[in-house]
Amino acid sequence: MAGGAVEPGRVVEALELLLGRPEGPGPDGAPLRLEALRGNAAALEERLRGEPCWAALRGLRAAVLGRAPALAAGAEDEAEPGWAAACAVLALLLCLKERLAALSAAPTAPAAAPGAAPPPAADTLSAAQGRTVRRALRAAVGLGLVPYLPPGVGQRPGLPAPPPSPGVARGARLRAATAALVELAQHPALGVPLLAQHLGLLLAGLCLLGHGPAVHCEGLSEAERAQSREALQHVLDCVYQPLAVRELLILQGGPKQSPPAGEETKPALARSPAWLRRLCGQLLSERLMRPNGLQAVVRGIMEGAGGGTDAEAAAVNWRKCDAVAKILASCPQQCLSLEDYYKHVCPQILDLLHIQDKLTARQFQRVATTTLLTMVKEHPQLAEKHLLQPLLTPLLRCSDAAEIAEEDLSAGTVLVTEAELSSCVEDVFKVYVVGNDSSSLLLRSLQSVLGVVFSLYSFAKQNVSYLRSPCQEVLLWFLEKSERETSLWVLEGCVGLTSSVHRLHPQCCFRVGSEGGAAIAVKEPISDEDEALYQKVSLEQCHVESLVELLSHCQQSGLAGDFFIHCLKALTHVAVEDEAAASCGAVAGCSLLELEQHSAGQKRKLLVLQLVATLCESVSDTVFTNIAQVEEFVAVTLQRACVSLTQGHGTAVEAQTLSMAMGLVAAMLSGAVQLKSSDFAVLKRLLPLLEEVSCTHPDPVIQELAADLRIAICTHGAFSTETVDTAAESMLGKKLGPSRTEAGTAPCQSPGAGGALPRHGHGCSHPSASRESEEQTVHGKPSAAGPAAAPSAESLTPAQLHELLLSAYDPQVPVRAAALRSLSSLITQRNPEALQIQEKILQVFLESVQHEDSFVYLSAIQGAALLSSEYPEQILPVLLARYGRPVQGTEDTTAAVTRMKLGEVLMRITRALGDMVIKHREPLIHAFLRGARDPDSTLRASSLSNLGELCQRLGFQLGSVIHEVSSCLTAIAKTDPEAEVRRAAVHVVVLLLRGLSKKATEVLQDVLRDLYRLLKHVVAAEPDGAAVLHAQLALEELDTAVRSVLFPPQVLEKKIVVLP
Repeated sequence: MAGGAVEPGRVVEALELLLGRPEGPGPDGAPLRLEALRGNAAALEERLRGEPCWAALRGLRAAVLGRAPALAAGAEDEAEPGWAAACAVLALLLCLKERLAALSAAPTAPAAAPGAAPPPAADTLSAAQGRTVRRALRAAVGLGLVPYLPPGVGQRPGLPAPPPSPGVARGARLRAATAALVELAQHPALGVPLLAQHLGLLLAGLCLLGHGPAVHCEGLSEAERAQSREALQHVLDCVYQPLAVRELLILQGGPKQSPPAGEETKPALARSPAWLRRLCGQLLSERLMRPNGLQAVVRGIMEGAGGGTDAEAAAVNWRKCDAVAKILASCPQQCLSLEDYYKHVCPQILDLLHIQDKLTARQFQRVATTTLLTMVKEHPQLAEKHLLQPLLTPLLRCSDAAEIAEEDLSAGTVLVTEAELSSCVEDVFKVYVVGNDSSSLLLRSLQSVLGVVFSLYSFAKQNVSYLRSPCQEVLLWFLEKSERETSLWVLEGCVGLTSSVHRLHPQCCFRVGSEGGAAIAVKEPISDEDEALYQKVSLEQCHVESLVELLSHCQQSGLAGDFFIHCLKALTHVAVEDEAAASCGAVAGCSLLELEQHSAGQKRKLLVLQLVATLCESVSDTVFTNIAQVEEFVAVTLQRACVSLTQGHGTAVEAQTLSMAMGLVAAMLSGAVQLKSSDFAVLKRLLPLLEEVSCTHPDPVIQELAADLRIAICTHGAFSTETVDTAAESMLGKKLGPSRTEAGTAPCQSPGAGGALPRHGHGCSHPSASRESEEQTVHGKPSAAGPAAAPSAESLTPAQLHELLLSAYDPQVPVRAAALRSLSSLITQRNPEALQIQEKILQVFLESVQHEDSFVYLSAIQGAALLSSEYPEQILPVLLARYGRPVQGTEDTTAAVTRMKLGEVLMRITRALGDMVIKHREPLIHAFLRGARDPDSTLRASSLSNLGELCQRLGFQLGSVIHEVSSCLTAIAKTDPEAEVRRAAVHVVVLLLRGLSKKATEVLQDVLRDLYRLLKHVVAAEPDGAAVLHAQLALEELDTAVRSVLFPPQVLEKKIVVLP
């Protein structure tokens, strides 16, 4: 063949000669001019005819034009220079395409040497040749395609091309140009730049030829139009789908826009003809219905094909995301039915939630979430079937409502893999929590798997898993968005009180995943009944603790308080059921069904008791957020008291709970909170219960308080007795303010300003209360409602301070502890009256340290430590003397316990003094060393523990005392008969090395060898495992310190010296 020897470079050279050298800025130079093209074409023809080296190209071009008669005729048409130039460029590009195709079919040359990079393909164009090809394509499109497109069809790049002469067959020329361009697009080297820059215009031409009105297609047969339609489909199928979607959208044009007056708007898309808009809509629908077509449509609409900043900007543009979602949620006309559309599109919507690209994940997830929520609103049944159920399938598969096949129930079978479960939880979080649409369908669908999510949350709470946070957010979102009754119902179901939620299948369990997640598998059978029972009880306890932690995040919304009251009501029902069961007698002789029901009832009662106990231990004092919740709490307490009174077996604990509840009401009526008329309307619901308590309770004090509370509630607090005031003071832990003590002359006043209720005089109080108060005054005893919080330092009088000291000896534990804490508060405030009698206060603290109740002696320890840290010079010697010798007249055990409490005081002083403890180093160390030789083993261990913490805090300031400490530790660790004492001695070494860290070799250099030998001796000869463990820890600390000295870390640093 004549063209066989033509090189691609020769064809590119011919294109350069035809187009001329690029001039002007930009890679493609200035726009082409027809006069220059005419001259360049003549020069090219002259060279093709005159030079022998161009003969091969002349033959190849003749062969190409022979197969394209329309281009051959156009190239010879001198009346239309633009069309002639376009035909000439297209002919040369077709020649280049043939030569590149021939070269790509040839075998590839082997590499020059082993390991060297392979040579480029034979059909690869250089960068300069690529620029020339792009210029040629631009010229071919601009001269051969654009002039023959009617207005509104396609976009015009650059300056408008000259219109063709009238009477020209536009359709035939457009057909010739598009056919040539479609043929060029089949080769990658030419198709990539063509489709990347001119895809829109090529699609516009093909749409016009294949589907346009007949007036624009004169001279074309129906076969040629069919070929154009096939070419259109072929180009759309081969091109990158998001790019095709974007170009079709541009080709479709924008709607009619009328910009507001006085505002500048961006240039809108040109208005396309109706036939083109319909055609583009149909083509877009076809793109959508293809495999992965939804993702391509989203990428094309969101302009995310290139990623980068465009994707970030699109993620912020929520309006565009919502518009895309609305488009995707609507079924196209070409689809057979709505269900077929949902069946095809919904899996792709769920796939959008799994996009891993960080640049586009945000916009894809927003589009997917918004589309899903829109579908749920418009067609809830189809959305539930094709979206929500597949979304929740991994969780539904392992719930107790699912039917698991027998072949899947073999032990160890993994029902849900780690990746599947993690993806499901993350998708639920994105759809429900991030989407934040609380429709009834979404709440109902989530409730079906909420039990499994809670079990997973409880499992993740026990282990280290990233699933804990999304599970917690999902649970909190449901509890917040649901109605309060539903939330309480679900919380009960999560811990097994009711069957309101589907929990994890009883034969399934969670397993720790290898990547920080979890998997669901079938349980291994447990033959030991005790072990199975232990695991069951542990799991229930874990669920209860997880529920309480979940409720700790719901206190502000009031859900925690409502659930607490709900559990108290269930506790009252338990008491009633117990009474009914006791009246019915034993369960012997019952049927199997009745026995199972009785067993389930007993299990529920135990769960209620466990839940109430855990809530009482864990919830804070802010669990109640309004008066209604407090009223419900008091009502439940009164109801339970009434039930106990009816059954006739009230306990001391129930009596204390009843007193606390009524004290809470008394505190509210006494001005602890500002009560409104609506609050009194709520409190009036307590009147029947208070009346029943006042009539049936055996304790006259509680009867009197219940009757007085009824009067105070009925009068809206205008009438209050001394009994109510005393109960309020006992509850608040302090005496009521002056606004209640200075109103004795106005017994029936309304509440004063600031919410403080006026205190009524004896004229309005019951005689019994007055006599009781007088008896307490005669006998010189402090009030039972002693203060629990110190009065302000400025308003404290000597009489009040004296009363506070008397309250510190009150026989009632709460009053005594409250007085001690009040004295501690006065010391912290540096009250001058209290500082003058600091010896008396210290004596009070030291005597209270000997008390057996932890509430009292811990308050005394805190107060003594505060006083000593403020005045260590005066107080510390007294404490050291008490610590060194036991109190006369006490038993050995009691004396040892008291000395250990004093040791805690000394350690708190040490922590409070900080670096100033060096001044008192020797007396403290000597006191602890003497304590280490005490006959009581517990005191010896306590002294060594205190010594270890003191040495850890002293650090470099140990000095020469380290020799005494080392000798003492060595002797005790080797010779003491008690294991706990030897253990404490080794632990001192651990604390010493840990406190000194890297400087241990410097501070302990004189005794380091002795300590090392001691530790090795303990490891080798000590029978106690805990002591050996402490010794190994100490050796590890020592090894770390020595290694840091022998092998210091290399620090790469540069020093810059500034010369003067």
